[in-house]
Amino acid sequence: GFQSYPIRDRLSKDFAGTLKLMAGMGYQEVEMCSPSGYSTIGFAAIAKLKTAEVKTIITDAGLSCKSCHFVFGELTNKLDDTIAFSQELGLTNIICSTFWLPKTATLDDYKKAADKLNVAAEKIKKAGMQAGFHNHDFEFKMLEGELIYDVLMNRLDPSLVKMQFQTEVINYGYKAATYFEKYPGRFISAHLSDWTAEKKQVPIGKGVIDWKEF
Repeated sequence: GFQSYPIRDRLSKDFAGTLKLMAGMGYQEVEMCSPSGYSTIGFAAIAKLKTAEVKTIITDAGLSCKSCHFVFGELTNKLDDTIAFSQELGLTNIICSTFWLPKTATLDDYKKAADKLNVAAEKIKKAGMQAGFHNHDFEFKMLEGELIYDVLMNRLDPSLVKMQFQTEVINYGYKAATYFEKYPGRFISAHLSDWTAEKKQVPIGKGVIDWKEF
């Protein structure tokens, strides 16, 4: 599968054609970003479509969509709408694309955000779907003497929130395999990218990540 965000510019110009192009490359699934939640950062054109239209275009391209990224506010302030959209699209996974807390946030702020996601995840589970959390690089920073990601792993309910690991944090010395082994069963998916020792992105298999270990 592929994530829609990196090719949002092409998708906004030709949603159907770009999906067909990706399917022609061998991809079978697309992980969408919520058109309404991401309308100001590349998905405005798709946000104008009805959910049924989005699903039809994806299906007609020969793809399926089981997972989608949502901004945190859609899981707290607009959860009912998010669930309704997700059910109509046919999702199984509702992924929080991080909390987007300000740089001045404290560990307590991260804990409170995690608690809010746990509450949303319980309702998502009752609706027949799985909630997830996607990390960026800033969760792999030290704050008040602790690694933010480790604090979140301890705060998020394992029975309600699964994790989606972004391998880019190899640039900070953190390996996905380490977390897969430390927290078995917690991870539902991953965003794959490979990097050199100089932190330059390269094709998967050409960088420093040990993919066999992964």
